[in-house]
Amino acid sequence: MNFALILFVLTVFTGVLWVADKLVFRKQRLARASRLLADFDARNRAALDRHEPIVEQERKSLDDGTVRQPVWLEYTASFFPVILVVFLLRSFLFEPFRIPSGSMVPTLEIGDLILVNKYEYGIRLPVINKKVVELGRPQRGDVMVFRYPLNTTQDYIKRVVGLPGDRVEYVNKQLTINGQLIPMQKIEPYYDPERMRTYPQFAETLDATQHGLIVDELVPAGMGREQPGNTHPGACQYSGSGVVCQVPAGHYFMMGDNRDNSEDSRFWGFVPDENIVGRAFFIWMNFGNMGRIGGFR
Repeated sequence: MNFALILFVLTVFTGVLWVADKLVFRKQRLARASRLLADFDARNRAALDRHEPIVEQERKSLDDGTVRQPVWLEYTASFFPVILVVFLLRSFLFEPFRIPSGSMVPTLEIGDLILVNKYEYGIRLPVINKKVVELGRPQRGDVMVFRYPLNTTQDYIKRVVGLPGDRVEYVNKQLTINGQLIPMQKIEPYYDPERMRTYPQFAETLDATQHGLIVDELVPAGMGREQPGNTHPGACQYSGSGVVCQVPAGHYFMMGDNRDNSEDSRFWGFVPDENIVGRAFFIWMNFGNMGRIGGFR
């Protein structure tokens, strides 16, 4: 379901009715009210001159009932300002997402409700996702939401590991970028309550960003082979010890922090710039763990 398209259609639909009400329907109601009140006043002049409460209340009810929006407008046009604000906030500033899988553990857990910055990587037109204002580009270490290249109706979230032109090697569960070994420091083990298992955890430093990652010692280092439909067939070389990829221009190499439980660029290819949604930066709720609130890297 393309929620952005649905919200856009609702905004346009309610906006048209809102404008029509301001320019046409309200004037018609006011004109009708004026006619009905003039007729009412002519028939009840004496009572109105005596300020009889019942008659005055009847006149007020007639006025209110005639001027009031009909139900079909009340539940469409009247919601336009709220829908417009939601549409603008979601399209150009911040968009909420829910984490559906454990591919970004330990940084993000299943059920985390997060916010995504929509403008940091440039202003994009809603629905078609076309960039119209260049503000910045993804950096190594950013946690990024993007449209899955093999099915753009799905949103994925991974960490930016390789930039355009980078040579990315993930061999024997050790990351190397452009010939430089990425430092890893072993820290306290991570306990996964979903699987009721403990995994080795490391602090990895990508440029200026240090983040946690976990590995599964039971999973072999070899990557097998690329998936059918890979965005750039042949751009990665697979072996029994890992994978080596050359990132094409205008594309990004993405990996999950749960390195042995993440379907990412190692398998399906690279993320083009036009598929970028934004940078994830804040957890605002997790109904399974109410204490998970705050920023992350």
